[in-house]
Amino acid sequence: MSRLPIALLIAVAACAEERPPHPWLDAERPADALERRIAPPDGFTRPPAEEGSFAAWLRTLPLKPGNPPVLLFNGAEVANQQAHAAVLDIDTGPRDLQQCADSVIRLRAEYLYSRAEPIAFHFTSGDEASFARWSDGFRPKVTGNDVEWTKSAKKDDSYRALRAYLDIVFTYAGTRSLAKELHAVPDVHDLQAGDVFVQGGSPGHAILVADVAMQKETGRRVFLLVQGYMPAQEIHLLKNPSDASLSPWYGVDFGEVLSTPQWTFHATDLKRF
Repeated sequence: MSRLPIALLIAVAACAEERPPHPWLDAERPADALERRIAPPDGFTRPPAEEGSFAAWLRTLPLKPGNPPVLLFNGAEVANQQAHAAVLDIDTGPRDLQQCADSVIRLRAEYLYSRAEPIAFHFTSGDEASFARWSDGFRPKVTGNDVEWTKSAKKDDSYRALRAYLDIVFTYAGTRSLAKELHAVPDVHDLQAGDVFVQGGSPGHAILVADVAMQKETGRRVFLLVQGYMPAQEIHLLKNPSDASLSPWYGVDFGEVLSTPQWTFHATDLKRF
């Protein structure tokens, strides 16, 4: 009986773990990827992103054709339609769950799932909620700040299971927990795609750096921001209200205060997974 070479076995195992980059889509539309639709400002170019990195994945995020209105979870249009330059082609879910921090969590989880990498976030109570535990059939019972996990379901690591897991994370996590579990970026000039501006609170807010571009001669860096908001609504690319000539890009040299269409952040609010 012949045996397969070890290298081939590893390759087969890798293929078994291969997952589509955007499983919520019926079909991929490369032409609508963020990096193809949103050109850098004149004189700027996108720096290479490491293959398989969060930054590289974010550049492939699909945008809806044109610039349609941002919709709430129930299909109604949000009141403010002046804040966005594009709408991501990713569902919000049928409930008022996927708000601001949840949208950041959703994108990070989707990336990790596509890579078959561990997924874990913290509830506001401080308890860790991992997808590995969820997919093993354990479910949390939350009473106040107490969380107890008990096995009550079959093993399932499907995409459908991921979405059910994320609904629970959206319910019990938020800007406070996200701000605590991320790492501070000491110098905003080191900003990278995948970083998060976050203020923990009730309310707080969180927005994700979706891409960066650089000016070769000066080293100046610009970036794109995406957000969800309250009530739960489609994730959208933000306009720059302070510089229409640069919009939707933002300059990293904004100073101490970053003004976005619906929230004001500080340079010290920048954090990283």
